[in-house]
Amino acid sequence: MSPIETDDEGLIRLQKLLAQSGVASRRKCEELMLGGLVEVDGEVVTRLGTKVDPATAVIRVDGQRLPPISPHVYLVLNKPRGVVSTMSDPEGRRTLGDLVADRPERLFHVGRLDTDTTGLLLLTNDGDFAQRMAHPSYEVDKTYVAEVDGVVSKETVQALLAGVELDDGPVEVSRARVLQHSPKGSKAEDRTIVEVVLHEGRNRIVRRLFDHLGHPVRKLTRTKVGPVELQQLPAGGMRDLTRDELGALLDHAKL
Repeated sequence: MSPIETDDEGLIRLQKLLAQSGVASRRKCEELMLGGLVEVDGEVVTRLGTKVDPATAVIRVDGQRLPPISPHVYLVLNKPRGVVSTMSDPEGRRTLGDLVADRPERLFHVGRLDTDTTGLLLLTNDGDFAQRMAHPSYEVDKTYVAEVDGVVSKETVQALLAGVELDDGPVEVSRARVLQHSPKGSKAEDRTIVEVVLHEGRNRIVRRLFDHLGHPVRKLTRTKVGPVELQQLPAGGMRDLTRDELGALLDHAKL
């Protein structure tokens, strides 16, 4: 997106900001305002020509948060297996820092994944955002797909949903479902692919959960964090968060 041009006071007309942010054409943005679908700092704004500070105004269009204009970056990374969830490693193992070595920003990772776990990690140079998103009181739902030993029964799924007590306290699972049983007669006949959704981030929590239930994890991938999906991102690949994804996460983190 091109830099947002503001006046000498750092302000910009609201419909121009909406259009430059990719919401819609300028005329359509004016129609959205006149229709009462645009809020600024909790107030519906219908007066065309209203000016706002693009860096601080909390703007919603039809209820959806429009992220502020900021110098920060917010990235989705598909962490490959064997990469350590740190920016550097004294033992010389491959790290997240190696994957983003060509980025000019000083990036933080939001939470972490086990070295053997692949999938979605958020990276940002916004320290407040990273801290909020990793804090237990703000943690969003995280979706994992696990290939586990054995045939996971309906009873096991029900046990997951009922909550599991581990050594360091209970684990609440928001959703759980079997995606696939290995076909009979295959070499992997005794394996099941299960999707689980939980909001906490204790160390190795998914692996420990399935170990407790007698189904050790063979492969584990995180496919989703809140509204952010891994989609078809290749291993080691990165992309920017979309406007809607970032808006939803900023709302969740109360930023």
